[in-house]
Amino acid sequence: QVQLVESGGGLVQAGGSLRLSCAASGRTFSSHAMGWFRQAPGKEREFVAGISWSGGGTYYADSVKGRFTISRENTKNTGYLQMNGLKTEDTAVYYCNVGTSMRAMNSKGPIGSWGQGTQVTVSS
Repeated sequence: QVQLVESGGGLVQAGGSLRLSCAASGRTFSSHAMGWFRQAPGKEREFVAGISWSGGGTYYADSVKGRFTISRENTKNTGYLQMNGLKTEDTAVYYCNVGTSMRAMNSKGPIGSWGQGTQVTVSS
């Protein structure tokens, strides 16, 4: 099973940027879709961005569309989430995970184990 480690979170002012990284172990990362999820205090975990196994297709939740960019480097077993124009409502713990497809991750959930996540805090 793919193991995932997130990094790159931190404290940033509203309007700022952060780049999250997702390091995956195992040889199956490149054959799975990848997604970023987030969970704010008191809220359900939500799927915010996804990318196909090849990187040719992407998905964004309406709340982050136009501000976040998901990408991946299969040769490095790594995924990224570039977050620009951060808002206070983006404050959450961010997690990455994998799935059979972006649609499956959004509807049924991912198939990998959850990592520790990385905290993103946006101040006003």
